[in-house]
Amino acid sequence: MTATTLDRAAPAGTGTAVTGTGSLLRFMLRRDRIRLPAWALGLPLLMTYFAAALDTIAQTPEDLAGLTAFTSSPAGALFGGPGFGFDDLTIERFLAGQYGLYVLIGAGLMGLLTVVRHTRTEERTGRAELVRANVVGRHAQLTAALTLTAVMAVIVALLIGAMLASRGFDPGGSMLFGASVGAVALAFAGIAAVTVQLSEYPRAAAGMAGAALGAAFVLRGLGDMAAVQGSGPSWLSWLSPIGWSQQTAAYVHDRWWPLAVSLAFAAATAVTGYVLSARRDFGAGLVPPRPGSPRAASWLAGPFAFAFRLHRASLIGWSVALLAAGVAYGSFTQPLLDGFEDAPEDLVEVMGGGSGDLLAGYLGMMGLTMALVVGVYAVLAVQSLRAEETEGRAEPVLATSVSRTAWIGSHVAVVALGVPWLLLVAGVGMGVGAAASTGDAGLLGDLLVGHLAHTPAVWLVLAAAALLYAAAPRVLPVIWVVLGYGLIAGYFAPILELPEGVLRLSPFEHVGEYPLENISVVAVVVLTVLAGALAQAAVAAFRRRDLAGGA
Repeated sequence: MTATTLDRAAPAGTGTAVTGTGSLLRFMLRRDRIRLPAWALGLPLLMTYFAAALDTIAQTPEDLAGLTAFTSSPAGALFGGPGFGFDDLTIERFLAGQYGLYVLIGAGLMGLLTVVRHTRTEERTGRAELVRANVVGRHAQLTAALTLTAVMAVIVALLIGAMLASRGFDPGGSMLFGASVGAVALAFAGIAAVTVQLSEYPRAAAGMAGAALGAAFVLRGLGDMAAVQGSGPSWLSWLSPIGWSQQTAAYVHDRWWPLAVSLAFAAATAVTGYVLSARRDFGAGLVPPRPGSPRAASWLAGPFAFAFRLHRASLIGWSVALLAAGVAYGSFTQPLLDGFEDAPEDLVEVMGGGSGDLLAGYLGMMGLTMALVVGVYAVLAVQSLRAEETEGRAEPVLATSVSRTAWIGSHVAVVALGVPWLLLVAGVGMGVGAAASTGDAGLLGDLLVGHLAHTPAVWLVLAAAALLYAAAPRVLPVIWVVLGYGLIAGYFAPILELPEGVLRLSPFEHVGEYPLENISVVAVVVLTVLAGALAQAAVAAFRRRDLAGGA
């Protein structure tokens, strides 16, 4: 463990609650000398890619008209937004109103992860205690973390606005959209400022903030679908920080005032974080950990059972979230079909994958969506192994008779078993919701099969993540590129006209989106074999490297 102390001490009695904020901010900037440019450039580059792709595929008014029907539908609202100005669609309106959602989600992740990284993680690893031994105020750490996040948000906002304006889009709308992205980052930074006070564990704090981001996405999706249909709880969008940014309607109404809601929310949650921080001990959380039994249960004697115990809380949380999300999205199946009753036949063909079966197309797309979400769980579970190692909890276990093979193998096996379980739960929720919405109980079986069919693809992502952790843990975050590409290929391939060979680079594009497409048994077998081979390579690589190191 390394730490840097403040090089300048204030005279006794002159310190305040934020003394040392500037020095801490400089330390954070140096520590994030790679992460900050990655975030600051990554989100604008993603928008640049979307803009370039749209310029290629939508070169005539007829091309834009072909996009309007889908984006103005309930499905378009679910995966994009409320679709302001889509009755007179332009490239910039489509870019901000449909693809902008995914940049907003990325900004939310940037905000919450940055705050957790520089507050609760620092306390958990012990570095913050060494820093606090100097003349550093109680709120300096949180203030510096929030300031750093604000700096990142401003940089991202300016770069996105400048990039869009440089393409000839309206400068005012471009800067408004950039500001809306930055506002989401600040809102979820404020949420993280609260969650880091609740739990003493970084993973739990990030998990709670991430759950809030997921809830914001779901609420926004349900509200926007209701708004497009003209009935239902459209007000749900106003409960979401993502929805506030989308309500700015860049390039259409150019409303700045919804961002005041985001800023007020960010300020309120930040103040709440400061208040809660003063009510807890350093290194502790307001929600105390449940005391364990003085004696370990007999079923915990093996490494597999111990790994299950460590992942149990995460599995329960993800199960509840996926069940609720499945029921929510499934309940909109019939309204979605009703919304397409008068849609052009070519649009129904696109949504149905060329088959014209809109219902099968929607259910297949939701199966892919849930598979990508479970892929996030798998990657986060592997990242928790890195935390177990760097925080010194893996070493005492490996000092016993537990071998390295048993340790990493048990964790990967537990997560691998959790993948089909979570897909099953999501399928049950989606099936129950869709069956209740349409009155067709047979949809439950189709959705269970369609969700479970994606298990090998998620296993391959899990095994690849395990191999990166075992061989080169510092580059483990690269695995997020696989999930990101899977999302782009799965959602936007028809619009972006990706070549078949490029599309097949995603592991989620081989099995088939049942019930829209038949399940490829060959793909299931091949993906499973590849996942097993990568898992074996991960075990072998972990045996050869030192703990808390890597290639």
